[in-house]
Amino acid sequence: MKKLALILGLLAIGCSGGGSGATCPTGSTVTYDNFGRQFFASYCDRCHAMGTRPAYNSLAAIRADSTSIDLQAAAGDNSVNTAMPESGATPTEAERRRLGEWLACGAP
Repeated sequence: MKKLALILGLLAIGCSGGGSGATCPTGSTVTYDNFGRQFFASYCDRCHAMGTRPAYNSLAAIRADSTSIDLQAAAGDNSVNTAMPESGATPTEAERRRLGEWLACGAP
């Protein structure tokens, strides 16, 4: 059932233009070291480090899949995406917005 909900959610996102719509704020200081590393360790690694999904254990891996991450977990001007994580602790809306902004800045 969760997979069906995820698929339907992704289809809806795709039909609406997709992504969080977040923008990179002028003067942003959010980096992998002061945000990204801990975000992924807290919310993503428990499933993505198990070998059945893309692993997000490096900045390069996150950048390579940033569009998918934005679609499923980030928040911004257009939406609050909550497809991920599927279970366990979940990020707050503020954390999801920060993720969207960080990805919009190119995930420095």
